[in-house]
Amino acid sequence: MTEAMLGFGAMLVLIFLRVPIAFSMALVGLTGLATMRGWPGAFAMVGGVVRESGFQYLLSVVPLFILMGNFITHAGLSRELYAAAYAFLGHRRGGLAMSTVVACGGFGAVCGSSLATAATMSKVAYPEMRKLGYSDGLASGSIAAGGTLGILIPPSIVMVVYAILTEQSIGKMFAAGILPGLVAILFYLGAVRWTVWRNADAGPPGRRMPWPERLRALREVWGVLVLFAVVMGGIYGGVFSSTEAAGIGACGAFVFALLRGRLTWKVLSDVLLESSRTTGMLFLVLIGALTFANFINFTTLPADLQEYVRHFGIRPLFVILLICAIYIVLGCLMESMSMILLTVPLFYPLVQFLGYDLIWFGILVVVVTEISFITPPVGMNVMVLKSLLPDVSMGTLFRGVGPFVVADLLRLAVLIAFPSIALLLPRFVA
Repeated sequence: MTEAMLGFGAMLVLIFLRVPIAFSMALVGLTGLATMRGWPGAFAMVGGVVRESGFQYLLSVVPLFILMGNFITHAGLSRELYAAAYAFLGHRRGGLAMSTVVACGGFGAVCGSSLATAATMSKVAYPEMRKLGYSDGLASGSIAAGGTLGILIPPSIVMVVYAILTEQSIGKMFAAGILPGLVAILFYLGAVRWTVWRNADAGPPGRRMPWPERLRALREVWGVLVLFAVVMGGIYGGVFSSTEAAGIGACGAFVFALLRGRLTWKVLSDVLLESSRTTGMLFLVLIGALTFANFINFTTLPADLQEYVRHFGIRPLFVILLICAIYIVLGCLMESMSMILLTVPLFYPLVQFLGYDLIWFGILVVVVTEISFITPPVGMNVMVLKSLLPDVSMGTLFRGVGPFVVADLLRLAVLIAFPSIALLLPRFVA
């Protein structure tokens, strides 16, 4: 265990010295492996990690879903989703903020990226809310919190990475995220209601739309419904694998953007370059994390953690709560994907040893990762909104997400208390 603790300490020092997380994990992992197995063995292991990461068939799902999300983002679907949600909810007090949350959930269902969802919806929803007199806090908070739904409602890159790390079914992980995603939307709507109950002026109601207008707005989002049904329905129905679904989704998103007249040569070039950059970044972090995980596995830390739990008779539920607390603290300091890649190889053997379902634990990991997107000081969604909304102070942004953080913590407690919410749908996936 001493070697592992020294490794974690060295890695944190490098991160605080502004060494990129991918290189910090890779450097510490390589040095640790060399110390324990010699330099030739360490280089051989790192070479194996790079080769397996580059040629593993399952990992091809990552760039394909990223490509799908980027095509959808550039297709301009966010405005139609927001209009459809507004048609049904906009007349309520706080209705525009509620519409933002629902639209974020729909956009996240075909985008899979929290940051892209928040950035895209901020351009659509924030001006409308400010025009109606919404407070900066509620307007920005609903966008930042709603954006986190992008990594819980499938398809989700974070879920794909978790499933690969723990050798779980990607299809079952996607199925497990649907009901918790709907629960998340309900809790966020409750946070909006609580905010306007405390301050009615924070979210004045909009115009009530007649039913013909509502149905017309609903027809405008047929594209996202069809794409989601094809990709998810194909996986759940056993028609094609997750990797094939990602390819079909990327192709469908390309056709969708083309039919909407949004796919110029420049847009296509931007989509391909952005997807390549994001994929390259994720694979660098993945290689670094796997190198560090190999080093940790050569130490006695995983076995020691299990032995401590057995020796001191620690209740399994307390271990889960402690792991969630560690994730929430780490989320205040680290970027979400790096946090997952770093910690999941360490925690999942312990969770499996305690007898918990790894699909359920994966949903908990995604939920606490969502919380990290809106908690200070490194809430990435908040940072994105700050760059897009420079007139809104950082204090206002973090105060605005406060009720949504509380809603997230309550939702986490519900998912821990009732595992069946996450495990019901995966039972029907082969």
